[in-house]
Amino acid sequence: MKILVTAAQFSSNISGLQRHAFNVVRCILQQQEISSVHFVIAPWQRELARDAGLHSMDRVTLHVANMSRSILSRNLWYYHRLPELAAHTQPDVVHLSYPVPVNSSALTCPTVVTLHDLYPYEIPGNFGFPKVFFNRFILQQCLRSVDAVACVSDATMLRMKRYTPAPIWGKAIRIYNCVEMESVRAEKSPLPNWHGDPFLLSVSQHRKNKNIPLLIRVFHRLIHHRLIHESMKLIVIGIVGPETARICRLISELRLGERVLLLQGLSEPALQWCYRHCEALVAPSETEGFGLPVAEALLAGCRVICSDIPSFREIDEEHCRLVALGPGAEEKFAEAIVASLKQPPTPPISLPKFSSEVLGTQYLNLYRCLLRSTEHMRAPQGATAVQMPSPERQSL
Repeated sequence: MKILVTAAQFSSNISGLQRHAFNVVRCILQQQEISSVHFVIAPWQRELARDAGLHSMDRVTLHVANMSRSILSRNLWYYHRLPELAAHTQPDVVHLSYPVPVNSSALTCPTVVTLHDLYPYEIPGNFGFPKVFFNRFILQQCLRSVDAVACVSDATMLRMKRYTPAPIWGKAIRIYNCVEMESVRAEKSPLPNWHGDPFLLSVSQHRKNKNIPLLIRVFHRLIHHRLIHESMKLIVIGIVGPETARICRLISELRLGERVLLLQGLSEPALQWCYRHCEALVAPSETEGFGLPVAEALLAGCRVICSDIPSFREIDEEHCRLVALGPGAEEKFAEAIVASLKQPPTPPISLPKFSSEVLGTQYLNLYRCLLRSTEHMRAPQGATAVQMPSPERQSL
């Protein structure tokens, strides 16, 4: 079976979308039935693909899409040029790693899209106006046009049903993000001028749903009331975005320039180093499609303090210290951090439901289902009556 996986997107720094696309490849290559994978990146993602080791993987062929970084160029490439690439490579299935415009009439094989979240509806501030309406249009057009929707969590699947028409629901299935520990470890600190100082960690893009300003105010409260070690720092790792200016202003207003460090573009081994050496991971998100840093932190044996939202509870509510958002959230998070720091670190836990072996089997079962049902899947407007295999039946 030959699979075409697309990963071309705007950022040249590693992000959750790109990590997901790389992990899809790793998962499906676990299956001997997958004869080859054609993997599409943007010109500015060459280094990311090389760092992920994709260029040296057996059965993987890299394709660099001829596009610019403009939103128009990227979306036009997906609509017009992707069908041309599919016609040339002749895959059995095309797997889109996130929603993009889909020219279903020009594609002769089944298509799958990974749905990470419903941010265009839940957090319009992540996109701004009027861009958010463009994102909503693309999201709906993609979900209508593809043959299957792989939601990264049950929480995402439930939210999808709030914002999409019923015909889409029948072609949705939950397949989690892959979360595994990196075999290659960084032994040297990726933090500039680090001399063993304790630090709290946040792995968050600068977007509204990540609630980074709340975290900064919590950190300021901890310092002001002398509730944490006097040399404690806050490290925020994530690509810049719509909230960057606001975050920087708040850091300046609270005079935390020496205590809060904003980083981006860390390699996987460097990120794993941060998980292993931080005092705790703090994730105060308003909403998440999945919550990759929470799962990674638990695998690394890290204390985790996070907001009490469905996607975080779905990962592992037993080992996370959950904090309710809303009135008093700043004080509650401060108290939860102090309480967690008084406890010994949590030993690394096992999360087999996120393993590449389990998820690779689920992807393969989905692809098989689509190939068996190709004729039925070509109903008008991409609608389908084919029943997707349930995650329970797919699990090992």
